Amino acid sequence: MVLILGVSAGAGGARAVLTHSDQPHMPPIDRIQVPRRAGGSVEESVLTAIDRMRAAAAARDEYISGTAVTCRSELQADAIRAAAGQADFAIVDEPLAQLRYLRFTGLLPATDSVMLYDLGSSGLTITHADCRTETILAGKRSTVLSGNGYDTLLRWQLARSGVCADAHASREHRESLSRTRVVTAADADTGGRAVLTRSDLAALCEAGLHHSASFVRLLIEETGVRPGALALLGGCTRNPSLRADLAQLIGLPIVYDPEPEYVSARGAVLLCARRPSARLRMPRRGTGAIAVPPRADSRRKLLAAVAVTATLGGTVAGLLSNHNTTARSPEQGTAPATAEFVDGAPSWKPN
Repeated sequence: MVLILGVSAGAGGARAVLTHSDQPHMPPIDRIQVPRRAGGSVEESVLTAIDRMRAAAAARDEYISGTAVTCRSELQADAIRAAAGQADFAIVDEPLAQLRYLRFTGLLPATDSVMLYDLGSSGLTITHADCRTETILAGKRSTVLSGNGYDTLLRWQLARSGVCADAHASREHRESLSRTRVVTAADADTGGRAVLTRSDLAALCEAGLHHSASFVRLLIEETGVRPGALALLGGCTRNPSLRADLAQLIGLPIVYDPEPEYVSARGAVLLCARRPSARLRMPRRGTGAIAVPPRADSRRKLLAAVAVTATLGGTVAGLLSNHNTTARSPEQGTAPATAEFVDGAPSWKPN
């Protein structure tokens, strides 16, 4: 049995889906999520996901005929290719994979362009794409809004209620609020308890959502083209309150896949079925589509935006440095500062 593997690379790790080569649109035979380990690299997670899926296929006496990996930047693509060595797989621009999958499944309306709103653990990437030519009209990235930022804000609020939570616990609380309206957080050391609601999370993220809405409006003004839909991607968009707030703020029809965090990997499968060993780039307006063979030693060296970590003060700093420390009083806690990247340039945004 011949299979195809699609992998998406993200700051938090890698996700992979395995499906039949002649049925890429069907539910995957297998899937895996490989979180990025502390101190590890994105490429390590990607290669681990590929190795595990190949081993699982071999155990079933099946063969993976092609593999495609989505990347957000040339820097990330070069790092994965260098780590992979002679391994044969395609590298695909992430927006291209997302657009191809949404169009293939019929989720996109009949429109000339779409806004891809990809909210992940490390930040928000907004891409205005032409649906007909698969060309990027404009794009921006910001770290003002992110899954990690959500988690930090939740830890800060819990600390004000006397509950100390680590990064893993706060992420679980955030993800639970995508499925239910209320969760109860408990401090194993002090026995303290606090209730979190979707409304609490919405209030914490309100400023970031308004910021992202201004990004969307800015891209529309920049391109002079009004998109026909806003496609919500990334695991953070599972939250119903976030989707409702964005629909109201931006005023565009919402496109949403039930598994938004796997859209990139599913799109990689579709592209792999056509070009099993190519580098598929999504061109910007005015250029043609690009597909070139992979090279182990890329000659291009691109300037990369330096990752800026949010500065945490008062309560949050104490929580992150020592999980066993008793949470401070509300008067001592201060909300974390945030930072953003606008076209690759870091810019601090104090609260």
